[in-house]
Amino acid sequence: MARATLIGFSAVVMWALLALFTSASGNVPPFLLSALSFSVATAIGLAMRVVAPAKEKGTPIPPVVWLVGIAGLFGYHFFYFTALRNAPAVEASLIAYLWPLLIVLGSALMPGERLGWHHIAGALLGLAGTALIVTKGGGLTFDSRYTLGYAMAGVCAIFWSGYSLLSRRFQAVPTSTVTWFCAATAILSALCHLALEQTVWPATPGEWLAVLGLGLMPVGAAFYAWDYGVKRGNIQVLGASSYAAPLLSTLILIAAGAAEPTLTILAACLLITFGAALAAKNMILKPGRKRAGGTA
Repeated sequence: MARATLIGFSAVVMWALLALFTSASGNVPPFLLSALSFSVATAIGLAMRVVAPAKEKGTPIPPVVWLVGIAGLFGYHFFYFTALRNAPAVEASLIAYLWPLLIVLGSALMPGERLGWHHIAGALLGLAGTALIVTKGGGLTFDSRYTLGYAMAGVCAIFWSGYSLLSRRFQAVPTSTVTWFCAATAILSALCHLALEQTVWPATPGEWLAVLGLGLMPVGAAFYAWDYGVKRGNIQVLGASSYAAPLLSTLILIAAGAAEPTLTILAACLLITFGAALAAKNMILKPGRKRAGGTA
């Protein structure tokens, strides 16, 4: 279980590269960028099938799995982009980042799972740290003019947390199935682009490399790693530790010279690190302990 949790957390580390690669991709509109990135992600899955053929041949995948997978990947991005179009990025991003907390709380409804006070406290500390990063230590101003955008950000959080929790219910479905979720998301994103956006392609080799980087890691391998983690790892720990993504993203931007280190970032680092450690205390203190059918 610890190994699966670490694999799942590798997705969080890869998601931390999202801002850097997105910024480096130039002026490519969101849905076109999503279509290109998920096309690369699909290619990753197809390559994995050649190198390590899947074992699900002949085993039908329940229709509900297709619904959950496609709604999770495409639905999250559709509602996130819609939220950013209809509300300020700071408020929309913070609302959307309620999904780790929703995963931790929702895990209590999963068979064999037990939600402890430390899971909730760890997730709330992570949320507080994320709020510091997103707001840069400033305040939030929720304006009724942006109600639609706020609502879309909330739906975005519900979609991703729901996808993550429901995926755990289908542990028998191999992770290689994510290939087809990525393919469907690429096609649907392309259709949204044609309907809603003006086409702007990457203008330089560097921008094309950024798009490739997105598809290989934060919008590619990360989804395969996350699927494996939520199905076989400690989902409460994964939920709470997911708040590390905006922190790591900020640290990467600082290292790249695109952001400045501040005391606010240091405070956020302490809150998120302590929150993740608190949520994972049972794994850290008793790594050999296992409960039948559930997690500690």
